[in-house]
Amino acid sequence: MAHQATFLEEPVVRAQRFRFSEEAGPGGKRAVLEVHIPQVLHFQYGMYIWPCAVVLAQYIWYHRSNLIGKTVLEIGAGVSLPGIVAAKCGAEVILSDSSELPHCLENCRQSCQMNDLPNIHITGLTWGQISPELLALPALDIILASDVFFEPEDFEDILTTVYYLVQRNPHVQLWTTYQVRSAECSLEALLYKWELQCIHIPLESFGADKEHLAESALPGRHTVEMMIISLAKNVL
Repeated sequence: MAHQATFLEEPVVRAQRFRFSEEAGPGGKRAVLEVHIPQVLHFQYGMYIWPCAVVLAQYIWYHRSNLIGKTVLEIGAGVSLPGIVAAKCGAEVILSDSSELPHCLENCRQSCQMNDLPNIHITGLTWGQISPELLALPALDIILASDVFFEPEDFEDILTTVYYLVQRNPHVQLWTTYQVRSAECSLEALLYKWELQCIHIPLESFGADKEHLAESALPGRHTVEMMIISLAKNVL
């Protein structure tokens, strides 16, 4: 019975602080952004902050001047660190996660509440499905995806959704980070199949070539890559 009682307890929520900053400019002033992200002790991947999320959030912070007024969708948002940072930098953000994982969508809501962002729209999008929620999305400028290329069996469904979105928004960019776990999993071949192209962004170009970002212990020593994916030029 002790094990059963433990199972019925409320999940433990812990907030983690991330503090993004830039080098001090003239007069010693520098821009600083602090956000708090809830993590839930849960078996679902989307309830934790993964190394890729911090790297993508750093890229967003570094390019924050380009985000003001842009419409941004985060897919597979989970704890929503990149989307929260984008919203704090002036973007109109939509957070999404699987419609089949309501606890992940609830975690998106908690992230918004914790960072005083009550007006962010949250929607359920299941990869590979052309749902009413997907059809209802507005015109997009940027799609964010942090470590969604995790399970190889999901890659086709993810790219089905991405391809649909870039067909509707031919100039949209997918900003994505992924953790290199196996040399056998190649995204490039799949991107070619879906008429997509990618550009690899060196981590040092946006200050992410460090073991500790935003005053956190992440990404640590994990190998993380940053890419921008878009519709191949020859099909525009």
